[in-house]
Amino acid sequence: MSLQDFLEAKPLYYKEIDHERVHIAYGLLKPHISRPKTVHVVGTNGKGSTGRMLAHLAYKGGLKTGHYTSPHIIKFNERIWIDGEDASDEVLEQAHQKLYAILDKEMSESLSYFEYTTLLAFVVFEKCDLVVLEAGLGGEFDATNVCEKELSIITPIGIDHQAFLGQSIEEIATTKINSIQKQVVLAPQPYEEVVDVAQKIAQEKGAVLFLNTVFRAGHKRLMEKVQEIAKSLSWGAYLVENAMVALQALDILDIDYDIDDLESVKLFGRFYQLKTNIRIDVGHNPLAAQAIVNAMDPETVLIYNSLDDKDYERVLRTLKPKVKRVEIIKINSQRATTLGEIEQALQRVGLEYRYYEGTIKRDEHYLVFGSFYVVEEFLKSMESHVSK
Repeated sequence: MSLQDFLEAKPLYYKEIDHERVHIAYGLLKPHISRPKTVHVVGTNGKGSTGRMLAHLAYKGGLKTGHYTSPHIIKFNERIWIDGEDASDEVLEQAHQKLYAILDKEMSESLSYFEYTTLLAFVVFEKCDLVVLEAGLGGEFDATNVCEKELSIITPIGIDHQAFLGQSIEEIATTKINSIQKQVVLAPQPYEEVVDVAQKIAQEKGAVLFLNTVFRAGHKRLMEKVQEIAKSLSWGAYLVENAMVALQALDILDIDYDIDDLESVKLFGRFYQLKTNIRIDVGHNPLAAQAIVNAMDPETVLIYNSLDDKDYERVLRTLKPKVKRVEIIKINSQRATTLGEIEQALQRVGLEYRYYEGTIKRDEHYLVFGSFYVVEEFLKSMESHVSK
């Protein structure tokens, strides 16, 4: 069975997850592949951009580098990036055939979509010098946490996925940071409690904890250079912070890089300028909204929708100062919030709204925001509508 057919047969969501299953599967795979130097990126926001900056700079510096990220926007290949490109269909298919043969039919079919694709990435990346693994959901029990790693990066942690990770910021941070092993970089955090949790867990595990705030304070010229690059690329301030975290990780791992290579990194879906008046961002929670609101143009038209487990009213309140109106885009997901609930939230927040009909006006600025599903649906609509 081809990889595409195999993955399409797997459900994306499970009511209960067997956390031991992926460890057993990895135990079967491990003797058959080599493990490159590995960085594990865990957090609520900024994982994708931080990981991609790190991977891009390492690759441009001469290392064979892989970056595993999720979910994808348009095509599955986006999840498995190697040496500056998404993995080809041929490379993925070869890895699938090898992995399926090692695990056997029963084990392969028992694994969840994310568990199997994580192990698939390990096969693709086995000849790399460096691998950057982005956690999917959580940290301690995430499928990406099955292997040894030289460094963990903890990006900003906020309130998200409470049903899986816990109700309080301390519970969520504990679940994520429990994934660390030898050494860890802690990005600037919006909640001081996260720093306390990180210090406690690092001490318990005997791990070395590096605070990015200390690193930034000691690298004024580096920070100025990143800000200069960010200005030329129209990045928001949060991407500057993510870049500084990536640079600290490279320094800790003693990996050479040229900071000017940041200018060529592609952060598709991360406050990405799709056209002169259109930005797309796959952020979906209040922390992501807070990170980009200052970078938004005034009087922005927000093309929006949300999954039902997100605090979408708080997201809308956060973005409101920069929003001219909201255009609700319909998305195809069993987890989508009902349109009526979105409308009620918009009414409570006091934002003008209508439904998105595929029309983009040249004299208005747009931000497409809400989730990977929102960006995917918007990009599909762009293919079938001509801008006016």
